[in-house]
Amino acid sequence: ATNKQNTANNNSDDDDNSNPQSATRRPPPSERQPSSSPLQLFSSETLAEANDALANVGWTSRPDLVGAQDDDGDLTLTSDDPFVQQIDRAIQSEMGVSLDQLLNPAKVVNLERDLFNLRVELARLTDNDDFLRADFEGPLTTEMCDSGGGGEGADAVRAKIAKKEKDLAIERRSVFRGWLKNVFLFQALLSAVLSYVMATSPATLFGRFDWYNNVANMDTSITVLGFWWWWLFIVPSLRSRRPTGLEKRALDVAFLGTPIVSLLSPVVTKDTGVIWWVNFALVAGAYGYFYLVVGEENDDGDDGEGGGKNDPAWLKFVYKSLDFGSGRERGARR
Repeated sequence: ATNKQNTANNNSDDDDNSNPQSATRRPPPSERQPSSSPLQLFSSETLAEANDALANVGWTSRPDLVGAQDDDGDLTLTSDDPFVQQIDRAIQSEMGVSLDQLLNPAKVVNLERDLFNLRVELARLTDNDDFLRADFEGPLTTEMCDSGGGGEGADAVRAKIAKKEKDLAIERRSVFRGWLKNVFLFQALLSAVLSYVMATSPATLFGRFDWYNNVANMDTSITVLGFWWWWLFIVPSLRSRRPTGLEKRALDVAFLGTPIVSLLSPVVTKDTGVIWWVNFALVAGAYGYFYLVVGEENDDGDDGEGGGKNDPAWLKFVYKSLDFGSGRERGARR
């Protein structure tokens, strides 16, 4: 009996030694130590390239330059900021136009902002940042910041600066000319004519095509698309001219109102021509209301906050959201 017990104990010891899970007890989650290096899904190079791509379209910010944010979380870099005013003066002296007349003013501001920070970083890497400690004013150039050397880190910054300076040179020459505004106006007028024919008599345009006659309900689809063109093409073409003041507010209302009209009108009438005219009446009424009722005296100007000074905060937020991507939300305008 004693021999059998010893044999059983020896077999148990062998099983424990052969099973690493039983030999080494895994601590419970509460006793586990956190990993010294967090899991990184992407390499630093990939993240840097992604940040550069976002910066090129104005979706990243440099808090060391932009500074604090206001109560709404918006950047405080506005047209009143000395940095933006300096950019505006430089463009006026070089191109003879203001910052607001460029095709992508927001992208110009963001490129200038990123170059400012990269040049500051280059100055620190090359031990040439003494002038940054003083009350420095004026444009910051790469030649001022680069004293040579700095190793691979400085070379990488120089490469980024060279790329952004090339992009900035292209953007600063891209001016929103008056003829381009006329192109958008002509596009809006042409879209209005075509959309009316589509909504009232689509066979006039497409009757000679086989796909129009052979595909079921194709005429209905085109007539519906006809009155939806107000929201899809006509009003956006007018907004692409970058209007300001009362016209901008009128087009903001039209852009918000035409989809509502196009969605709700079919409940009342199935006549697509009538729905087209209701959209027209809404756009014309928006112009008439702001020019004849609101007037210049009650207009608070194009201050970038959206809406009028007496509009509620939620409505101003809606108006301001419509400007996203046009440069207003990132310092191109106040």
